[in-house]
Amino acid sequence: MPNFSILLAPSEGKTSGGNPFAPDMFDYRTANTFNYFKVLNPERRKLIDALHTALRDEKTDLEKLFAKNGEELQEAVDVNLNIYGAPLMSALDRYNPGVLYQATDFQGLPTGAQRRLLEEGIIFSGLFGLLRPDDLIPEYRLPMDTNVPGIGSVAEFWKDTLSRELNETLTGRFVWNLLPESHESAWTDDHSYEAMVRIKFMRKVKGELKDATQDVRPLRGKVVNFIVQETLEDLELFSAWRHPSGYKLDQSLSLYDESTKTHAITMVKRG
Repeated sequence: MPNFSILLAPSEGKTSGGNPFAPDMFDYRTANTFNYFKVLNPERRKLIDALHTALRDEKTDLEKLFAKNGEELQEAVDVNLNIYGAPLMSALDRYNPGVLYQATDFQGLPTGAQRRLLEEGIIFSGLFGLLRPDDLIPEYRLPMDTNVPGIGSVAEFWKDTLSRELNETLTGRFVWNLLPESHESAWTDDHSYEAMVRIKFMRKVKGELKDATQDVRPLRGKVVNFIVQETLEDLELFSAWRHPSGYKLDQSLSLYDESTKTHAITMVKRG
């Protein structure tokens, strides 16, 4: 059995629709609900109910809540109000429009690599806390950095229960942390894992190193593809790997913090 985990963010863009006959993942009274982190279901319901209360309150500033206006705002309101009755599909399919998931290319992976992504991937979600890629979810809109009336910061709301479940899940494992700061803020890390890797991408242009900020999500997606194909449980194979976009590990810019068991590695593209 693989001994690694990959921490991922969801995507803002989501596939609509789903299977109206899929089991109800919110019914935490049902033992066979297809949902890996079903212990979080009571908190999910609490958050959804608070969100629905806010959406129905004419005093709520909806544009501020979702940082959207016009048709995008109305779509966010409509899909969130329909959460309990919406058809479900796997998180992986729901998030597929996102550039990270497109770059991961799940459909193009060998069967074994697909299975490893489904079993070892962990997605941070503003609405659901933690998900496996094949958990069934409805369409929704709720970023992790949102403040919901009656709840406050979504990241703070999740911190205790999410951290307890995640730390237990990651104990003794080799963790590839591909989370943005907005999602990692929902996690109190107790460093129970064997080791953790964070990856930074930089480009060297005319002798000057600059952060690769515009295309970091598809870059991470290609890393996920490589991890699950090679079953990476350490940095040995990764050290020699050349990213499809031309990035390669630069040992001189990479650090290891023994107290947190964290490798902060930098991949550099030259020219």
